[in-house]
Amino acid sequence: MAEPHTTEPVGEVADASALVPEQLGFMCGIEVHQQLATGKLHSRQPGLLYDITIDTVPSDWKRFERKLRPARGEGGAIDIAARFESRRNRSFVYVQSPNAGLIELDDQPPLDHDEDAIQIALTVSALLEAKPVSLLQTMRKTVVDGSNTSGFQRTSLIATDGTLQTDGGPVGIDVLCLEEDSARKLDTLSTANGDQVIYNLDRLGLPLIEIATAPDVKSPEHAKVTSMALGRVLRQTRKVRRGLGSIRQDLNVSLACGDRVEIKGCQDLNWIPRIIRLEMSRQLHFYRLANELRSMLDLAPLPPDRRSDEAELESSIAAAVSEHLPLSLVDVSPSFDSCESKMVKGGRSKGHVMLGLPLAGLNGKIGIKELDKEGAQLPRLGRELAGAAKLAGVKGVFHSDELPAYGIEQEHVDDVRSALSLAPEDGFILCLAPQWQAELALESVLQRARRAWHRIPQEVRNVVVKKGAPDDGTTSPMRPLPGGARMYPETDVPSIVIDSDRWQSTMLSLPMSDQEREERMAGYDVSSDQAKQLVARELDDIYVDHVGEMPHKGWASVVLENDEAHPELCANVLKVKEQGEITRESMNDIIAAFAGQQPTLEQIAAYGEANGYKPADEGDLAATIQTIVEERSDFVKERGMGAMGPLMGVVMQTVGAADGKVVSALLRAAIQSKME
Repeated sequence: MAEPHTTEPVGEVADASALVPEQLGFMCGIEVHQQLATGKLHSRQPGLLYDITIDTVPSDWKRFERKLRPARGEGGAIDIAARFESRRNRSFVYVQSPNAGLIELDDQPPLDHDEDAIQIALTVSALLEAKPVSLLQTMRKTVVDGSNTSGFQRTSLIATDGTLQTDGGPVGIDVLCLEEDSARKLDTLSTANGDQVIYNLDRLGLPLIEIATAPDVKSPEHAKVTSMALGRVLRQTRKVRRGLGSIRQDLNVSLACGDRVEIKGCQDLNWIPRIIRLEMSRQLHFYRLANELRSMLDLAPLPPDRRSDEAELESSIAAAVSEHLPLSLVDVSPSFDSCESKMVKGGRSKGHVMLGLPLAGLNGKIGIKELDKEGAQLPRLGRELAGAAKLAGVKGVFHSDELPAYGIEQEHVDDVRSALSLAPEDGFILCLAPQWQAELALESVLQRARRAWHRIPQEVRNVVVKKGAPDDGTTSPMRPLPGGARMYPETDVPSIVIDSDRWQSTMLSLPMSDQEREERMAGYDVSSDQAKQLVARELDDIYVDHVGEMPHKGWASVVLENDEAHPELCANVLKVKEQGEITRESMNDIIAAFAGQQPTLEQIAAYGEANGYKPADEGDLAATIQTIVEERSDFVKERGMGAMGPLMGVVMQTVGAADGKVVSALLRAAIQSKME
């Protein structure tokens, strides 16, 4: 293990792009969660996803309401993240999709693992050179955010100690697990008694491969490279789902002067370096703020490296800070009786109270919104305190550094400072909400404010998203970082032996690599672009299995243009085209018309003739083209072969159904003849 850093970390918080990872004791690992293209893991329900929103849920889909409570883990303790979630006073409504039965509702014990899912997980393990476990034992992982009806997620360790080869060097694979995906959130409704969260159960139980790397990622840029490499390995199986949300990356990031933070919501790989660099900037800022605050109270400074922390010293400082910042909530609602702020008047009209929390010595240290040169918000304590409050379900808080603002005037600020008995150097936080919720929110704020004298908390954070994309690369707190207490054995799912015979069989049947697939495509008369697209879009197997005697380039075009259609339908339509019964331009329309069917060649030809898709007679076509060229002889003489494009449109509009290649050849010949 490297020696702890003894020098102060260097770098400008406002210039995240210039921070040097090596100088800051940067550590990073990646967790990837990939959906598998199988049925559900423990229910034998189909792995379907329904394209619905809260506004389009079918009326005949049943709904069930639940409240979840934390359970003690195998060691007798309640996980810190579970305990926190339980205090948010939320209820959950579950919409039962057609592929959600009694198991998804937690009204029936789970079935054994889906065999296909196990085999895919073993295949990925082999591709990553990981070592399989001898006994596959399912565990329960406590999850009380409502995304699992049972209050836990089933997960099974498959393999450990693998290696991922990347362009930036090898990255260790610590664990590979097979687990259930969570339910999809549809909406959150605010009520006087707490939030009501609505979930769709279609995704619940889909098998996920979870891969956690060792902290071998060397830089923010290497994190992107590593994520891409992991994605390529997973897609190599050709048995994983594609599309938005089918693969999710979590980032575990720390600096020596900070601590481990897990960042979720990194779906766009191009954003990963920026997200990590902004987290580096955040950790650096709060380390420096902590020492500034310690100096204010004549407390011992934080060492530059967390490995040098002394538990007893930090405990005594925590006690001193708790005494400095006591929990003292004051109802300052009367101070806002004359306030014309829309936010304040709206809340007061609902019976909400305005509670105030004094923060001794923090005036001017909570901060106001500032942006870096790339438009991202700079880290500040106020944003962290607001994030802590939002975890209690409130939309936000007001604080002394930003007021007066939002329709709150100086007179109201002065009244609050008087009601809280504040000195000039003291700050405050205001929360407008139902009494119980305001109290919970400000208690959460106080805990985070006290934490400002220490390193950043270990927590799970979420990328701030607006309109489906990262807002600026910054993150917000989600929940405390879970601990080992949330794991305990699953007694309803039997263990599975992974013997040497099964592992050897897996090793002998590994899928082709992308390079091998591209080499295979080189044996066909297709363009390099077609070959690359077929492999990248995972269509090369379909191409090879059905090409037969068909023209190689033509079949490649049909497959690429109709990737959702049945291959045999596409092949038959191409065969009819090659027989001269339909035009090239009509093929995609005909394939769409016969979607879900398997027509004969004769039926396809008949449909083509009935709908005007049969090519025009070549002799008649040549005569028509010659007439068009003659009528526009001056234009042809002026433009030469440049007349091809305009006249091509005229010909196709005139003749209707015709093979574009035939028309092009005849038109070219006619123009050349006219130019001679």
